[in-house]
Amino acid sequence: MMKIQMFIYPGMTLLDLVGPLQVWSIWPGADVQLIAQSMDPVPTDSAMSVNPTHVLDDAWSDPDILFVPGGTEGTFALLGDEDILSFLEQQGKAANWITSVCTGSIVLAAAGLLSGYKATSHWIARDMLPAFGAEVAEGRWVIDRNRASGGGVTAGIDFGLALMAHISGDEKLAQQVQLALEYSPNPPFSCGTPAQAAPDIVQSVTTLFNAEGAEQRAELLASSVSRYQSRFGS
Repeated sequence: MMKIQMFIYPGMTLLDLVGPLQVWSIWPGADVQLIAQSMDPVPTDSAMSVNPTHVLDDAWSDPDILFVPGGTEGTFALLGDEDILSFLEQQGKAANWITSVCTGSIVLAAAGLLSGYKATSHWIARDMLPAFGAEVAEGRWVIDRNRASGGGVTAGIDFGLALMAHISGDEKLAQQVQLALEYSPNPPFSCGTPAQAAPDIVQSVTTLFNAEGAEQRAELLASSVSRYQSRFGS
């Protein structure tokens, strides 16, 4: 059995979770836990909530895969939650794989789980990783030893397929899953990365992100970096 443990929390980005979850749900022998602080439905940044299957105390202590999705305000709130960071730190000690999509890597890094590892995140947040000892790497997914991270939001499907192939050692399995999902991206615009998008589009997205709760995020980030340095060293 492949024990996949996915931590979910208020304000997470729905597709960060659902992309790899959909892929891994087809993995033969996989069992998935959706872990939350309570059994109440977990609101996401979309008009949909997710039902947990287990709470922290009931979670496997030795998952094969530990996974954290990203988000914006909800993700940064986790950076100030000592209980959650400690939980993830403890789970990471026994997990075979420590993984994330989007800004979930920032949370893992703040829990001390990416020190000395290459990792990626959403393009607007990647530069935060070195403050927690991680090395920034660009790509839709990055695998460094037993750490795997995906880029922003839609990269979760690519990440899920790549990690499935890597762990199973069977590219045909991942290819079968990709075909079953009819995953053949053909976006209407070529502007999915800052390198592809026009400068004014990049600026408008950056401005939007910085306009909403930027000061509070900066405070939470600074506090979390201070905690990391005190706990794990600079």
